[in-house]
Amino acid sequence: MNGESNGNVKQRAFVWIGVVFLLGALLGGVSGYMFAARSHADTRPPLTEDERRAQKVSLLTKEMNLTPDQQKNLDDAIREAQNKMKVVREANQLQIDAIRGQAREKVRASLTPEQLPKYEAYLKKLDDERKRTGQP
Repeated sequence: MNGESNGNVKQRAFVWIGVVFLLGALLGGVSGYMFAARSHADTRPPLTEDERRAQKVSLLTKEMNLTPDQQKNLDDAIREAQNKMKVVREANQLQIDAIRGQAREKVRASLTPEQLPKYEAYLKKLDDERKRTGQP
């Protein structure tokens, strides 16, 4: 009886090891897929103002059953707001650029000549990413 019990315990241990291994492989596969899907999803270019406005008008038309006149009024209102916000953003962007430039100069002043090229490479990468994503 002791031999049968010992064999049964070993068999159960192998089953549990197999189950844990399969669950780990499954979880790893799902995690890898989700990570890859998210990183590829981020490569889409941002929508233009016209595309975003059309998307909003379309969504609200479906949700609220807007008439063609209401759709035109909504489109006009959103376009006007976008134009006004663009003016405000551009005015503020000059201040943001000045502050960013001052901060970068302070950092440059504290770096050694060996560190400076690495910092400049970092800034180029940061600026390229900002341009790519359409961020100010």
